[in-house]
Amino acid sequence: MSGDKQAEGEFIFLYSTFGSVAEAEKAAEALVRERLAACVNIHPGMRSVYEWKEAVEKTEEVAVFIKTKEALKEKAMARLRALHPYEVPAMLVLPILGGNEDYLDWARGQTKR
Repeated sequence: MSGDKQAEGEFIFLYSTFGSVAEAEKAAEALVRERLAACVNIHPGMRSVYEWKEAVEKTEEVAVFIKTKEALKEKAMARLRALHPYEVPAMLVLPILGGNEDYLDWARGQTKR
């Protein structure tokens, strides 16, 4: 079986945003240490425009992509919610359809079984 077919549906990205790199790093470190994520990519310098409590907000945010297993989705989202400073954090699930097998093997080893 090819790596792409084997991995299809096995891994996901959890996408979220934070108000600062420090907040994002704190959550990322906890998720990795607890083996709920293989890796978290932190992308600072994002500008978000949204409505919150009847006002249009424009804020600097940090995007995070949390690489985890589909089987850990609920645990990882519950832990992310507990770590998150926002009242209503974005926690969006994005499918990973495949990838290079050596990386996927590494990611399997980094996350809970």
